[in-house]
Amino acid sequence: MTINQDPLKVGGTPDPEAYLKAQRSPQFQELRKRYRGFSFPMTVAFLVWYFAFVLAAVFAPAWMAEPVWGNINRGIVFGLLQFVSTALITFLYVRHANRKLDPLATEIREDLEGAQS
Repeated sequence: MTINQDPLKVGGTPDPEAYLKAQRSPQFQELRKRYRGFSFPMTVAFLVWYFAFVLAAVFAPAWMAEPVWGNINRGIVFGLLQFVSTALITFLYVRHANRKLDPLATEIREDLEGAQS
């Protein structure tokens, strides 16, 4: 196989039926279940956390302005925690993908490539 040759093409044209068959397979359905099982709850949790921060800043500015340590107030702390939570979610997703999603996706891809040749 040459470098520019696409392994998912047979005779230069893709086989749409192979993709549809892979999409209907139990492995693909499990992959979608695993992805959604992580991403949907994590998205909801982050949005609740984010909007709580925004709403607190809008409706409780005096509470957010209370100093915690020196010139550092609650607003600054919660604002910085937004970055920390984003980094944590990214770390958790990468770990989840490496352990639960990528092995199954690789299996599906290899099965599909094998069916194409």
